[in-house]
Amino acid sequence: MPQLNEYRPCVGIVLVNKNLRVFIAKRIDSECSAWPNSWQFPQGGIDESEDPKAAALRELQEETGIQSVEILDEMPNWAFYDLPIHLAKKSWQGCYKGQRQKWYLMKFLGEDTEINLAQNHAEFLAWEWACVEEALKRVVPFKIDVYKQVIEYFSKWFQ
Repeated sequence: MPQLNEYRPCVGIVLVNKNLRVFIAKRIDSECSAWPNSWQFPQGGIDESEDPKAAALRELQEETGIQSVEILDEMPNWAFYDLPIHLAKKSWQGCYKGQRQKWYLMKFLGEDTEINLAQNHAEFLAWEWACVEEALKRVVPFKIDVYKQVIEYFSKWFQ
């Protein structure tokens, strides 16, 4: 098990709609990265003393404008991933080698018009509802193992 202080505490959200398609979004910085077309599930840091569940709801709203959700499930364990070394040196003032993530499965209860990527600190430039298999094809390589763990854990909801 990795040292916890080496990894930034973070949450991740698998958001599903009524058709059990997942929300994926294209990172705004993907055009200038080594992984163009990099898509991901919403995710973000946990503030000091913040409850992970509250952080997940806050991050979802901050990144997508989405508030109309129901939490369906939570992974009991943290998932870890390392950033490529060149990103780790630039991200979070070089304090972390990666992230430890608490993942939540949420059901979207609103209408697509609620989704608004034009937030104060926009992170995404496009979004769509995709099947799980398509989402896994688009994730950056260094996150793929975590995404597979998350999808496997939540797979009972997709049957």
